[in-house]
Amino acid sequence: MTTAPRDADVQRALRGLEDNRSSVRLRAAMAAGSTPDPAFVGKLVERCAVEPEFFVRDMLTWALTRHPVSLTLPELLRDLRADRPQARSQALHTLSKIRDRQAWPAITPALLSDADDEVARSAWRAAVVLVPEGEEADLADVLVTQLGRGDRKVQLSLSQALVALGEVIVPVLSVAAAAGDPGVRAHALATRRLLHDPDAGFESVIEEAKRIVALTGAPREGG
Repeated sequence: MTTAPRDADVQRALRGLEDNRSSVRLRAAMAAGSTPDPAFVGKLVERCAVEPEFFVRDMLTWALTRHPVSLTLPELLRDLRADRPQARSQALHTLSKIRDRQAWPAITPALLSDADDEVARSAWRAAVVLVPEGEEADLADVLVTQLGRGDRKVQLSLSQALVALGEVIVPVLSVAAAAGDPGVRAHALATRRLLHDPDAGFESVIEEAKRIVALTGAPREGG
């Protein structure tokens, strides 16, 4: 059982979150999560938006999950509208860890198609965690519009998000597999393969899908 932090400890941790040394910021984030206090929430969210070190960002997210949703949710939802891409991305990442479906209405098509790849990837992961039962097909309709986007890392993230929705993605993937864009067709075929063979490596299935698309050529108009 954790005990409430003393005022001096709170102030020390708040100062530590601003320290130039990443090791100090990491310890401060750990302290904020180990002894939660409402005074930490705003600063933790603020720090998520600018923190350059991955491991510190991860600890900031963990610290936020240790605080009441009633305190963290409003701050995180506000950052979904921030101009800074990292603020949006980290807010989405943290919401996916908190897993409170009150956040679902804020996962908009605009976020799911955000111009920044890291924001979009975070939105896809958050969406498949937060989507209410019965709305998976609607989410799949939005996600397939992103097929063919980005590099292999981005495409893998989208495929994983789609596969997490299950068999509901089969009809929309079938439509996408007949699209005019060869990149979209290949990505759709690769994702369908991963749905039925989760152990297949993405690198191999996307290359196989590209070969199939190259051999079959463009789909016939109207067919």
